[in-house]
Amino acid sequence: MAISKENKEFIDSLIDYYISESESYKQIAENFVPEIESVADTAFGIITGCVYSGFLQAYQNQQLVPGLEDIREFNKIVKGRAALIKKSILESPKQEKDQVKL
Repeated sequence: MAISKENKEFIDSLIDYYISESESYKQIAENFVPEIESVADTAFGIITGCVYSGFLQAYQNQQLVPGLEDIREFNKIVKGRAALIKKSILESPKQEKDQVKL
């Protein structure tokens, strides 16, 4: 079974939302310094985990179980947007403010 058009659009909207809120997830990650090595990588993991959770919840709401093909397709969608997610984390407003102070 392949991911339906509606579910693909939902995944894209989730990714768009989390990109727009990436500063919040970066702040969450910053709370774990020095236990973590990379704030950006941790924020990326939080965001992709949230998108994955939303994907699973969408399937559950439709009384579906994602198969291996669905998971692979989901991973491909997220990987295709990974650079944008990472860029949103690295170019967050807080970081820009910090650079201005220098």
